[in-house]
Formats: sequence, C-alpha cells, structure tokens
Amino acid sequence: MSVFGNTIVYLLVVFPIGAQSRTFAKIRVNPARSAGAPEERVRVLPNGDLIANGVPVIGLLSYAYDVPANPSQRLMGLPDWAVRERFDIEAKSLGRREVRQMFREVLAESFRLALRVQNKTMPVYSLAVAGGGPKLQESAITEKDCTFDTGPEGCHHFAGGRGHPLIANAIDMDDLVRYIENWTDFPVVNRTALRGLFTVKTEGWIPMTLPPPPPNATPNPNAFAGLPTIFAVLRKLGLELRRQEETLPVYTVERIERPVGN
Repeated sequence: MSVFGNTIVYLLVVFPIGAQSRTFAKIRVNPARSAGAPEERVRVLPNGDLIANGVPVIGLLSYAYDVPANPSQRLMGLPDWAVRERFDIEAKSLGRREVRQMFREVLAESFRLALRVQNKTMPVYSLAVAGGGPKLQESAITEKDCTFDTGPEGCHHFAGGRGHPLIANAIDMDDLVRYIENWTDFPVVNRTALRGLFTVKTEGWIPMTLPPPPPNATPNPNAFAGLPTIFAVLRKLGLELRRQEETLPVYTVERIERPVGN
C-alpha cells in the first residue's frame, strides 16, 4: 500500500510571465564554462540581477519550490540531464522580487518548465524545539544585511564537509529543514516557531539516504564511520525530529527543455 493519502489534485503549468510582472529584462543561459565539475554558486545582487555559475536545473528547482536537491519523493519525472548538466545564468533585473519567484521565472522562460502539483499526505519529520529549549546562537548578521548568495560567506547557506555538518553563518529554521531533508528518508517540515537568523557549527552525521553515485564511482561503505545520527546532532542544538503525517505538495515534471545557448 502506498504511504501517500488521497487529497486534492490540481494542475499548475508554469508559463513565461507577462510583460507587466516580469522580473528580468533579459535572461542568458549557457552550458557551464568550467571544465569538469564547476563550483556551484548562485547570487542575487543588490540591484536584483541574478547570477549563477555551474548550477544544475535541480538546484534551481530546489530554490524555486522548496524541494531537496537530492532525489526526493516530492519531485517526479525530472530527466537525467537536469541533474547532471550544469549551467551559467545571467539575468538582468527590471526590479527586485521575492527570490523564489525569480527562480520560477528563470525556469519558466529559459527551460520551459511545466509542473503538475498534487497535494499528498505522507510521513514526515517535524522539526521541533526539544524539552530543554533551543540552544542556538543568534547570528551577528541581520536579515536586512542578507543577500541571496550560496558562496562560503553567504546567508541562508551551509558549508560542505564530511557527513554534511551543519555549518552556517546566518540560517533560519526553514533553511535547516531544507538542508537536512537532502539526506533523510522522509521530508522534513519546520514546526519550531523560532524566528531570526542563527550561527551553527556541528559535526557531520550519518545520512539516512544518499543520492545515486556518479557513473563508475566506487561506493565507500566507511565514508561516514564514527559519525553520530542527525537526531544526536540536533539534540545538541536543543532541537528534535518527530515522526508524524502532513499534507505536502508533490511536483511532477510535465515538460522541461534544454535552453538554447545565448
């Protein structure tokens, strides 16, 4: 039996946005210039321009629709090239808009994305404050000083490392659940009611799931030996994951096209 419940189904087709509500005057998308695996970085500049280097389509979808960048039960039908191939993007702003909408416009105009959306009830992990209260350090960076930047010093972004440790200068609880959901066996939702930005620095943890390895890669069964679970890591922050059921959107790709280089 499926773990999904039956709920309302509706269709969402994403088309290019009309001239009256456009965010960008021009969007240029090309295959990533860097040979091999380019370093991924996505920025929204103070003037509203969007600059991305070495980003796969799944990364854009993650920013636009709050789905994991790793394979997930919340995103279906994405072709392999949209995960493996990387692109450079330059989008010249007509005016600042909400960041999520900016990414949706790039996907609609340059990749001709159309999605079907179905609300489904499924098992999730609910991120909550543990009994002893939160043990989080407030960030020295305020939201008004933040710009969207996935570089090492950016807000709302985690640094990498063995076992994907929770290391960030300025993240909120929504950022936290989106990040850990990449390696959990169920989706994660934020139910902490905590507001503001926090600085975190933890050790890595054993993933519950892993994305498929690159072609011809040799799996390393000891890659995460000696690391704690995510439950133990979160307890040190005064947080916990609770199993429950929630209704979440599940996206199915109906159409997506490689952009014509420009």
